[in-house]
Amino acid sequence: MNDIMGYDFEDLKPGMSASFAKTITDADIVLFAGASGDNNAVHIDDEFAQGTPFKGRIAHGMLTASIISAAIAGRLPGPGTIYLGQNLRFKAPVRPGDTVQATVTVRELIPGKRRVVLDTLCTVGGKVVIDGDALVMPTSRANRTIAEPPAHGPDAAELER
Repeated sequence: MNDIMGYDFEDLKPGMSASFAKTITDADIVLFAGASGDNNAVHIDDEFAQGTPFKGRIAHGMLTASIISAAIAGRLPGPGTIYLGQNLRFKAPVRPGDTVQATVTVRELIPGKRRVVLDTLCTVGGKVVIDGDALVMPTSRANRTIAEPPAHGPDAAELER
């Protein structure tokens, strides 16, 4: 791990895996609807949702997918990682009160571009609700070393020039 509690590109190996879990609440769904503008009645209207094939309200697919982002940013590769792309396949609905577990696994390292392909999976109670893959750019020791300022600041003589 690096000093910001993540993994640099140089530390990653295929097969490394990490997970993050979150229980989706009614408040999460309402706040996501407000933030995204997605006010689809299947997410926010109990009466309407009862008449759908889901027989009740479901969480936004992208709200559920955001748990993957939390796993990437907080666990693997971790802080400082830049998300470049995500493919998603929605397999089953997520309901208020469900705990979503997102797992990311390093599938491939692309050294020339310092990119990582991750397999991504979200489950609820062991059932797959989303699967896919992501392309990310993690931090790198090599880039951080180049960008770091000198260990000492300028002295008084340098400031007067």
